[in-house]
Amino acid sequence: MDDRFAGLGSFVQAVEAGSFALAAERMGVSRSAVGKTIAKLEQRLRVRLFHRTTRRQSLTEEGQAFYEHCLRVLSELDAAEAVLDGGRRAPRGKLRVSVPVLFGRHCVAPVLFRLARAHPELTVEMSFSDGVVDLLEEGFDLAVRIGALPDSASLAARRLGAQSMAICAAPSYLAEHGRPKCVGELARHAGIVYSRPGYDKAWPVRDLDGHVQQVRIDARLRLDDVQAIADAAIAGAGLAWLPCWLVAAYVREGLLELVMDCQRVVASDIHAVWPHSRYLPSKTRAAIDALAAEIPLLGI
Repeated sequence: MDDRFAGLGSFVQAVEAGSFALAAERMGVSRSAVGKTIAKLEQRLRVRLFHRTTRRQSLTEEGQAFYEHCLRVLSELDAAEAVLDGGRRAPRGKLRVSVPVLFGRHCVAPVLFRLARAHPELTVEMSFSDGVVDLLEEGFDLAVRIGALPDSASLAARRLGAQSMAICAAPSYLAEHGRPKCVGELARHAGIVYSRPGYDKAWPVRDLDGHVQQVRIDARLRLDDVQAIADAAIAGAGLAWLPCWLVAAYVREGLLELVMDCQRVVASDIHAVWPHSRYLPSKTRAAIDALAAEIPLLGI
C-alpha cells in the first residue's frame, strides 16, 4: 500500500474514540503503538493533528480538515472491500455484536456460534447487556434490540421477527388470589415488573374487543433480570409479563400457568441494528441473514 495511507486508520480511530488508549483497545494494540503511529503521521505531514494535555486531546484546525478527508478516503476503501466481500460471500474478520443478556444467551448466541463454525475466518465477539450501547462509540458492528427503535440518522435496522409475550403466574398464586379474566382485572393483582434506569414500560394487552390497552400493575417487585422475574413468578410472587420462549417449558412442567397468552399480549419487535453505511461488509450481512432466518419465534 502507498506509504501515504500509513496511519490513517489509527488516526481516525483515535479521533472517534476520543483517546489513544481507547483507540488502542478497539484496535487490539498498545497505547504506545497508536501514539507512535500518530507521531510519525504528524512528522510526515509536518503539522500537529492533536492538541494534547494530560487529561484530554482535541483536534487542531489542520487535524479536523485532515480527519474529514480521511473519512472520505477510508469510505472509498470500505466500499472497494465490500464489493470484494459481495463477490466472495465468505464472512471473515472480527464481528463485534451487542445483545440483550438472556435473549442473547438463549436465542442469538446459538445462531452466531453456528455461523462462526461454518466460516473459519470469522471471529465473533459478543457483549451481553440489557442497556442500549452506542455502537459507533463502542465499536460494535451489530446489535440485536427488542422493542421500538428511536429514529436515528447514524444507524440502519432490519426487523428480524417478533418476541411473543405472555402473562403468567404460579398455580399457588392463582389459587390464592384468583385468575384475572379481563384486562381490567390485571391491575388488582401484584406484579413482577422489569425495571432499569431509563426503562418504564406498561404491559400492552388486547382487550376482548381487540383494542390494545397499556396496563400498569402494582409492582411489588421490580427486577432488571428476566430470569429473576420468571423465578419470582414461579415462587408465587405475582403476575409476570415474560417472553414465550422462556416460559414455555415452565408451563409444560406446571410451574407456571398462562393468564393471557400471546394472542392477547402484544409481541415485541426484534431488530438487528448496525452503523449506517453505503456498503455492508459480508461478515455483518451474513450475521443479519442468519438471525433473520432463525429468530422468528412462536408463541404458546
